[in-house]
Amino acid sequence: MYRMKYMFTFALMVVALAAMAQNNVAEEVAWVVGDQPIFKSEIEEEYQQAIYERAELPGNPYCLIPERMAIDKLFLHQARIDTIEVPNSSVQQSVEARINYYIANLGSKEKLEEYFRKPLPELREQLTEVVRNQYTIQEVQRNLTKNVKATPAEVRKYFNSIPADSLPFVPMQVEVQIITINPMIPQQVIDEVKARLRDYANRVTTGESEFSTLAILYSEDGSSASGGEVGFKARAELLPEYAAAAFNLNDTKKVSKIVETEAGFHIIQLIEKRGDRVNTRHILLRPKVSESDLTAAVQRLDSLRVDIVDLKKGTFEQAALAVSQDKDSRNNNGLMLNEETHSTLFEMSQLPPEVAKVVDKMQVGEVSQPFIMMNSATNRQQVAMVKLSKRIDGHKATLGDDYQALKDMYENHKKNEIIENWVKEKQRNTYVYIEEGWRNCDFKYDWLKKNENKGK
Repeated sequence: MYRMKYMFTFALMVVALAAMAQNNVAEEVAWVVGDQPIFKSEIEEEYQQAIYERAELPGNPYCLIPERMAIDKLFLHQARIDTIEVPNSSVQQSVEARINYYIANLGSKEKLEEYFRKPLPELREQLTEVVRNQYTIQEVQRNLTKNVKATPAEVRKYFNSIPADSLPFVPMQVEVQIITINPMIPQQVIDEVKARLRDYANRVTTGESEFSTLAILYSEDGSSASGGEVGFKARAELLPEYAAAAFNLNDTKKVSKIVETEAGFHIIQLIEKRGDRVNTRHILLRPKVSESDLTAAVQRLDSLRVDIVDLKKGTFEQAALAVSQDKDSRNNNGLMLNEETHSTLFEMSQLPPEVAKVVDKMQVGEVSQPFIMMNSATNRQQVAMVKLSKRIDGHKATLGDDYQALKDMYENHKKNEIIENWVKEKQRNTYVYIEEGWRNCDFKYDWLKKNENKGK
């Protein structure tokens, strides 16, 4: 819960949006991969986007870009063979996040349309295809590499094979303990939220409104853009209370009773059941924390901090167990757990931004002043204070201190090797034709030999 896991790099937000609208470029075919053409206009668009985002292109862009597009087509072809589908809700959520990012940076929807020279629905449609392809390619790669698991002996051998002057540099890491308090929300606010949800449910039941329309208009969940649809999920993939309600629904025209989870209050509608998976849509409302309740929680933690620093009422660790409402850390001396590495060490970029900002100025053993942060699991404001329990300065990797990082590096190396070999094999067995004028390149893969043979 400690790191916002959005695929939100600027490059991915821009790719294939046809931002520069190359309407003056003829639909000239540059490559053919299988039965899929790569048009010169597509290559031009991606090149302009690379310039816009200042992406590094180590070589001739008219060689690098079409080859990269050709490789993507190999993965997408494999996805069709494997009938890989990505959840529509995940795609739509990512699309809306990217569009919102653009609007926030450009200032308005109108400026967004003016900048990209096309209406928002057309931009959304184009970006949906890009994001869907992106997710699909990642799923193919995940399937290819899912069995990669490194043994200690393999990690040791890998480490010993790295020349001393080429050992990776491990950035500074910190170990942080945390105490959080979730301010109480008045019952009146909760009752108002429930009343709104009951009204929405009644409007659906009476036929006055479509559930999906109300979700788009009012739901406070990322799935709102897709009408509240969350996609097919197994029971374990859903919050327990949500899962219990969702799997008990049998009528697609009915709406569940109000369901409370750690994320807020929901009403749920069944779309379809398939074996042990269910697809639902929902409307989520979150009661808001008032400024006065936040202030009271800050004051409570401030008093606790004074007691800890003055050694009046126990240690930070004891206070975490007794007071903290962070279920992931309170039984572990308040130690935050890095979900990416499954260790207690974090690089600064892996910490929640509010925590990183505070920790950056702290000394080991110091307890911070209370501060307000966003709980990424509930998307609700909470009050926290932290203790910096360890700082490891940046250093050349050692097997003893950085085993997990080296294990990850080795596994990534093996995964890249598997994908590389897969691309070579797929490329050898796929029809590829490159037009004259696009062949004078030092390609990574041996497309030209195939091209010469097929062109005869």
